[in-house]
Amino acid sequence: MSIRIQPFGAVLVLVFALPAWAQSTEGVGAMYRCPGNDYNNTITASEAEKLHCKKVENASVTVIQSAKTGASAASAAPPARPIPAVAEAMSPADSAALRTRASNARRSLEGRLKSEEGRLSALEKEFNGGEPERHIDEFDFQKYLDRVARMRSAISRKQIEIAELRREIEKLPTQ
Repeated sequence: MSIRIQPFGAVLVLVFALPAWAQSTEGVGAMYRCPGNDYNNTITASEAEKLHCKKVENASVTVIQSAKTGASAASAAPPARPIPAVAEAMSPADSAALRTRASNARRSLEGRLKSEEGRLSALEKEFNGGEPERHIDEFDFQKYLDRVARMRSAISRKQIEIAELRREIEKLPTQ
């Protein structure tokens, strides 16, 4: 029984030691990191030295194939499906639903636009052309200047919001 264990043990040692020995050998098969984070395992140690590559030791590297670029990608790409000149006809129910949704969106945006314009006019009225009335608690002139600066920025933000709402309304289809 001890005779059978010794050959079996030798086989086990070879099974586990052989892959480790194959990985530890120098030369082709070693993983190198070249400038530009280019990983390569198909070059020799002398080529890696010429390219200023560094050997990566005991690091697991996952290789993900990237999409082909350039002329090879154009030739390898499958032909694109032709786009029909005329879009498929929508059912009357679908087009009615789209029109309803667009009109609801337009109505909502127009309501928001009117309220924002009202807020802007109130801010501009209070701003009084850059010279708003001083409050009682603004005995320090710097507090007054800070409030004027805040009002200017609030007015410019409202103007931007109003411009955005108008652009959104212009995107919607008319009836």
